[in-house]
Amino acid sequence: MFSHYLVEYLDFKSLLIGFFLFLLLLDIFKNKYPSNFPPGPWPLPFVGNIFTGLDFRTIDKLAEKYGNVFCLRWGSEKTVFISGYKMVKEALVTQMDSFTDRPFVPLFHKVFKGLGIGLSNGYLWKNQRKFVITHLRHFGEGKKILEISIQQEGIFLCDAFKAEQGPFDPQFFLNNAVSNIISALVFGHRFEYHDENFLNVLRLDAEAIVLAGSVQCQLYNAFPRLFEYLPGPHKKIFANYTKILDFLNEQIRKHKEDLDPSNPRDYIDSFLLEMEKKKNDPEAGFNVETLLIAMLDLFEAGTESGATTLRWGFLFMMKYPEIQKKVQAEIDKVIGQSRQASMADKTNMPYTEAVVHEIQRMANIIPLGFPKMASKDTMLGGFSIPKGTTVITNLSSVLNDKNEWATPDTFNPEHFLDNQGQFMKKDAFLPFSAGRRSCLGEQLARMELFLFFTSLLQCFTISQCPEDKISLEGQLGFTYAPRPYRMCVTPR
Repeated sequence: MFSHYLVEYLDFKSLLIGFFLFLLLLDIFKNKYPSNFPPGPWPLPFVGNIFTGLDFRTIDKLAEKYGNVFCLRWGSEKTVFISGYKMVKEALVTQMDSFTDRPFVPLFHKVFKGLGIGLSNGYLWKNQRKFVITHLRHFGEGKKILEISIQQEGIFLCDAFKAEQGPFDPQFFLNNAVSNIISALVFGHRFEYHDENFLNVLRLDAEAIVLAGSVQCQLYNAFPRLFEYLPGPHKKIFANYTKILDFLNEQIRKHKEDLDPSNPRDYIDSFLLEMEKKKNDPEAGFNVETLLIAMLDLFEAGTESGATTLRWGFLFMMKYPEIQKKVQAEIDKVIGQSRQASMADKTNMPYTEAVVHEIQRMANIIPLGFPKMASKDTMLGGFSIPKGTTVITNLSSVLNDKNEWATPDTFNPEHFLDNQGQFMKKDAFLPFSAGRRSCLGEQLARMELFLFFTSLLQCFTISQCPEDKISLEGQLGFTYAPRPYRMCVTPR
């Protein structure tokens, strides 16, 4: 009797071992690297390199070991990482046509559905991108009206700072101010700083951006079918975006009620009119669903990058008060206290412009850029990258490339000044990425950063609270942002 059960047990055990070996072989053949594929750490069966962090510091260390073009595999998804200015430039500029597509990212696809501007591809992307560029030009970018809008918002922001009694966290004042510029273009109006409905939207968005960088959300991207049934931060992200989409839907409803076809007021009006024009071309994506996602694209991109960079900027000014004093001295010399800064002043303010650029370099807010996908079979750095491979450009490695910057780890405005103290452009300054998928709002962001930064330092001296310690160690979500901090402002 005992021998009978033993044989059955051994047969069952053999069956399990055989089944496991079959799955292992299947995994090996399924995930076999193509010939001449970039190297990387050895992936574990079934799960790949899921125990390897995807933060920019880990990627920097791996680049030192495996070279500026290497690969990681999460689950069955192979991703090629590109580091260093020369190799990133090769990918984004020299071979820009090879990396124009966006990959399928489960966490983002759940919300954005491959629509809008940021995550779409092909014919739809080209149409939406062209429409946004035309809209930005027509309703403000490149026109004096946009500069005036930022200047006016700068007054509101300074007033809000003045109203604060004692130390305060500037995050949502800055988020609101920067968001109001894109809101005027998209929605046709700005929002008051104490508008609780809009503040709630900003909070929901900020929370989702932080959560998107969590390990659980990276695992969701690797195993989306499994994590659909598990609790975690991805559930909170989806819930937040549902509420934000409700807010955007309400904006569309209001615009439909009083739309005047002869006088479009903003992006929403223009898109609604374009829907009628392109109704016979559904592939172009001019429908309400794409409008919603495009609005979310513009609203989120137009808020997060500028506001987060300004938060870093004021943190650096508290950390380096001697640099703040030099900026203020230049402001006093060129602008004085009787008028606001304008973009025309920038050429006469090389030190201030150098400081703004150094803030962007050191802030490093999107260290790994936004994922791209090889749109055709490509050679890069001597390696073969097949069509459809996900590619991530390590922008942090460009902004901190030791071959391009004299003191990459130090806040040093001299990086952007020549021997005569004049502003000097640097090719390795790529905070907005480069190529066909570079940030569409780059010019708008440059205007916002210069005008807001100058306006606030014209009005205030910014200092740390005596009981607080300044930390330049950020927190990594979808962006790399400062940890929450308080600051004190003294009117000048």
